[in-house]
Amino acid sequence: MKRFAKIWDMITSTLVCLLVVFAILLMGSRLMGYQVYNVISGSMEPTYSVGDLLYVKAVDPDAVKVGDPITFVLNEDLVVATHRVIAIDSESRHFYTKGDANETADAAPVHFNNLIGVPQFSIPLLGYVSDYIQHPPGMYVAIGVVAVLFAAAFLPDLVQKKDKKEETT
Repeated sequence: MKRFAKIWDMITSTLVCLLVVFAILLMGSRLMGYQVYNVISGSMEPTYSVGDLLYVKAVDPDAVKVGDPITFVLNEDLVVATHRVIAIDSESRHFYTKGDANETADAAPVHFNNLIGVPQFSIPLLGYVSDYIQHPPGMYVAIGVVAVLFAAAFLPDLVQKKDKKEETT
């Protein structure tokens, strides 16, 4: 029984640690000044693939150079895109962009005001998980998993303390 308890403790501790790391990757990054976006199209492959989680840092538009990938607001619907800068018109304050996998440049230039930032790094496939847990039923599944993990981690200790208390009375 003690061997099973040790194994159970190791498993639940590992799962709780993984959960904490995952939460830091998703939410703690905002504390470090990153905005997080899911890659939802293949326009930037192979640099960024569908399902990647992209960490974007705000930058001054004048710091952006030709060849840099930028994340920007694409249209009035507030759709966000990440494409590579192929030209800059500093006078009219526009970036001209193109997806790495696209044959042609984007039809409309990106005004400097629409710049969100420059991607700093990405984590493959984590975007799928992030997207899933942001909307029901994934949100409910995530809450349930967290509750079960914490119950599994702490319930054996509570039961063991109760048993010891009953033995001493």
